[in-house]
Amino acid sequence: MKRTAQARWTGALKAGQGHVSSESGVLAESPYSFPTRFEDKQGTNPEELIGAAHASCYAMALAMMLGQADLSPDFIDVDAAVTLDQTEGGFAITRIHLDVRASVPGASEADFLDAAQTAKTGCPISKALKPAITLNAQLV
Repeated sequence: MKRTAQARWTGALKAGQGHVSSESGVLAESPYSFPTRFEDKQGTNPEELIGAAHASCYAMALAMMLGQADLSPDFIDVDAAVTLDQTEGGFAITRIHLDVRASVPGASEADFLDAAQTAKTGCPISKALKPAITLNAQLV
């Protein structure tokens, strides 16, 4: 399986702009720029896209882990906070924090937390990312 996305940047870093698209069409010429990345202006940015990819991948991985324990979640909500810091070598994603809330009928706290941790390390996006990934998981 292979998925694709495309990006085009035009102009200098601060005055330029880019557009990003995805094979599925969910992203279609979505704008991004220096201000949307570093100045909190409206628009997307690479860190937001990584956060969305990680949150959605993790939710599916957790559903799989719960299913292997014969548990079916009513819902799994995942917020991913991607931190971009300036380091000695330039900017770098230094950590990603996953905040998870789930309703899983019949799950014990211990079983849920075990599945949550297993999903954190087993999620393909987690495997692809190098920063420390932290997790806060709540069974509700």
